Amino acid sequence: MRTILTVTLVISLLLTGCATSYQSSGFTGGYSETKLAPDVVRVVFHGNGYTRQERAQDLALLRAAELTLEAGCSYFVVISKNSDTKAQSFTTAGTSHTTGSAYVVGNKAYYSGQTTHYPGQTVTFYKPKTGILVQFLKEKPSEGFVFDAAFLVEELKKKYGIK
Repeated sequence: MRTILTVTLVISLLLTGCATSYQSSGFTGGYSETKLAPDVVRVVFHGNGYTRQERAQDLALLRAAELTLEAGCSYFVVISKNSDTKAQSFTTAGTSHTTGSAYVVGNKAYYSGQTTHYPGQTVTFYKPKTGILVQFLKEKPSEGFVFDAAFLVEELKKKYGIK
């Protein structure tokens, strides 16, 4: 039983041992998008317990920039954004360890022992989520804050070592 628990814990740690990579949404997080109009898309990035909020926001922007370029546009604006963090926790099983000694005198046996209990540990981790609603633009408007999609793709891929 202890071996099964150890193997399960090791596999879990290997699967979630690092920040969510830049990938389509899956077991360990990633991005997803929903097209809401020909030039409007909602991008959501879910991180795992090792992902910082900044990374989740950057990777949502990266996906929006890629979609902008795929749509044949050069710029995009963020219409709305939402970021939050979900707290999750689990408690490991506690253990007990007993030591003792027994001795026999005549036809009687005596035992002296001590049991030490080690309670389980509660581990809390935080999973960031960022959602942005963006509109694609073919030309840069004269006013307002606009993202240059090609520039953003280049910079964010360089920052996170994405090929």
